[in-house]
Amino acid sequence: MSVVSEQLLRKQLKEIQKNPPQGFSVGLVDDKSIYEWEVMIIGPEDTLYEGGFFNAILSFPKDYPLMPPKMRFTSEFWHPNVHTNGDVCISILHPPGDDKWGYEDAGERWLPVHTPETILISVYPCSPLPTMNLPPTLTQQRSSVKTPKCSRSECVVSYAVPLKICNVQVR
Repeated sequence: MSVVSEQLLRKQLKEIQKNPPQGFSVGLVDDKSIYEWEVMIIGPEDTLYEGGFFNAILSFPKDYPLMPPKMRFTSEFWHPNVHTNGDVCISILHPPGDDKWGYEDAGERWLPVHTPETILISVYPCSPLPTMNLPPTLTQQRSSVKTPKCSRSECVVSYAVPLKICNVQVR
């Protein structure tokens, strides 16, 4: 399966670099491995994330596309579906099959027809309604986390890496 997954990932990387979804840049973490992609997400205008860019890693398993990749932000990123360690928790990244907690339909979870592009579109920061149906242990952990004393937009701006292109700051 790894030869098939390598060929598929090379094809998908080439396609996404040729026609990237708006707000994204994608490349390999290391040219020696097709299984680790570096993603840069540009904060969309008129959102909390405007004016910054956020880095993440997509890690594909050897049995891709049968199993989903994992996504982890390497930049600080405030969002209810991103754990404090940067791991992204959304349905499309959960393994296929039934949800043991009963919060997700099988059709919301990973399917082999999904692509890196569908993943990126699913995590785009302007998504106004993050998934709030979390397993009870995660809900409990989240409610015990102390929030910083700042507005969400102030926190996002403090975490974002300022985006400068040609010495012009985007804002």
